[in-house]
This record gives sequence, C-alpha cells and structure tokens, in this order.
Amino acid sequence: MNTFDLTPFYRHSIGFDHLENIFDSMVKMNEVTDNYPPYNIHSNGKDNYTIELAVAGFDEKNLSISLENGILTITGNKGEENSQYVHRGIANRPFRRTFRLAEYVEVTGAGMQNGMLQVHLERKLPEELKPKNIEIKTGNAFKKFLDSAAKTIDGHISK
Repeated sequence: MNTFDLTPFYRHSIGFDHLENIFDSMVKMNEVTDNYPPYNIHSNGKDNYTIELAVAGFDEKNLSISLENGILTITGNKGEENSQYVHRGIANRPFRRTFRLAEYVEVTGAGMQNGMLQVHLERKLPEELKPKNIEIKTGNAFKKFLDSAAKTIDGHISK
C-alpha cells in the first residue's frame, strides 16, 4: 500500500491532519475500481466541474447517483437480458464509480445525452470563507478597536 509523508506540509499548515486519511482512502478507491465505464472530468472555470461517463446501452432507469459524506457514487445495473448475441462488443455489465468531492463542492444536476451521463458540480464557498481584506486601523480608530476588543475579552472571561 502506498503511503504519503505529509510532514513537510504540516509544518506550514494548521488543521489539515485529515488529509492523510483522504489520500489513503483515494488510493484504496483506485485499487478496487476498474476502468469501466470510461469517464472525463472537465473544469468549466474556477469553481465548476463536469464528470462525463460513457454509459452506452444504459438509460436513466438503470443508473443512480448518490452523495454521502463527500463521496459521489454513480452506479449502473441493467439486469439480465434474454437476448442471444452473435457478437457483443458493447459492455453493459454493472458498475460502480466513486469520486471524493472536496469540501463545499455540491452536485448541481445531472443529465444524459447521446450515451453520455453528465454530472455537474460547483464549489460554493460560504461567505465567511471567501477572501476578504482586513483594514489596518491607526490612531483613534485603533484605540477604539482595542477598547472594544478588551471589553469583549473581559465579557468572555467573566462568564
């Protein structure tokens, strides 16, 4: 099994301890799955993605998409057919594809066209996580800030 040494990364970051578990689970997911069905992942700008799966022979009744604990799972199961083939080159065996989504990535929709299943994703950062500029206060404004900060700290300490 592959392991990752993230020690150099931890020296310059705080709160990313769970990354080792994520990397290990991704390696395990790749060991279990095969290459069926083939897929593409498109980046449609900074925060939008599309996963495309080639699902020839499947229709929407044979497919399911679920999202649980950051794992997107796409399954397909056609069931048994009574047809006898002279040649069968289009695979329609059951499959299960999993994708680990980053925090704040949500599924916005899915659709099928011409044998391609498309799952659309978007990263939606909460307002408090978006970049912001911090004003540097000086003079009286800074003194007022210190006074209000001291009152806040005293209020929390006395409780």
